[in-house]
Amino acid sequence: MQVVVFGKQLKEKDIPQVQEVFDMLYQEGITTYVFAPYLSLLEGNIQLRGPHAPFEDYRAFKVHRIDFVITLGGDGTMLNAVTLVRDAGVPMLGINLGRLGFLATIEKTYIKDSILKLKRGQYVIEERSTLYLESSPQIFGDIPFALNDCTLLKRDTSSMITIHTFLNGDYLNSYWADGIIIATPTGSTGYSLSCGGPVIFPDSGNFVLTPVAPHNLNVRPIVLSDESVISFEIEGRADNFICTLDSRFELINGQHQLAVRKNDFPIRFVQLQDVTFLNTIRQKLGWGEDVRN
Repeated sequence: MQVVVFGKQLKEKDIPQVQEVFDMLYQEGITTYVFAPYLSLLEGNIQLRGPHAPFEDYRAFKVHRIDFVITLGGDGTMLNAVTLVRDAGVPMLGINLGRLGFLATIEKTYIKDSILKLKRGQYVIEERSTLYLESSPQIFGDIPFALNDCTLLKRDTSSMITIHTFLNGDYLNSYWADGIIIATPTGSTGYSLSCGGPVIFPDSGNFVLTPVAPHNLNVRPIVLSDESVISFEIEGRADNFICTLDSRFELINGQHQLAVRKNDFPIRFVQLQDVTFLNTIRQKLGWGEDVRN
């Protein structure tokens, strides 16, 4: 078995857990590569037993036969890792060193158990759909896709913007708002949820369109088929607006033509036994708990 360990930062408080991960990988005889920028952070802080070759970028998946990508961090780290994996089809397992953890579902206390289950094949692979942003002029280079969401937002403290929205070419609505979120089922538990959007199950085949602070109170989030193409025209008093794909952003203006559709490839997640989507949302959202006393 060969894995890539991916991380973005190394906090002092997380050193014991990161050390445990590498100790377990070595103990189980798992060949380990480390994302090159992360490896430079580990050197001198983590004892790396055995060879740990740097893993440079997406092209390395064509050279090495990688079975899994293990991320160390929170949900943001997993979203960053998605831009490394892209369409390579390598399943990802997230160990949560952050806070909430809807994507990075393995808590610190289960590191040993999770790696043992991975080695023994006690898991299933779950596919999560992604969205693709078509734009003219082109933005986001060669990674114009997102696992969580695409957002169109006003800049800073500028006045609200108007987002004319079309569904498969037909006029849907004009949103007078601070912005709009187009979320996948995976992203429905992120920014969209905090703006009043619904929780969508991963295999539901939908997009969620959620306005951000809409001017009209009768405007509510809507659920659309992910077979739809959603296009936008934006206007406002400011010259520039913000377009995001997950944690990445670009400045756009009223001349940009934008459309969102389902991407051609999914991202694959490792779902260990007893770690299901239902368990995750019940735990993270506190469902079924009586906290009145």
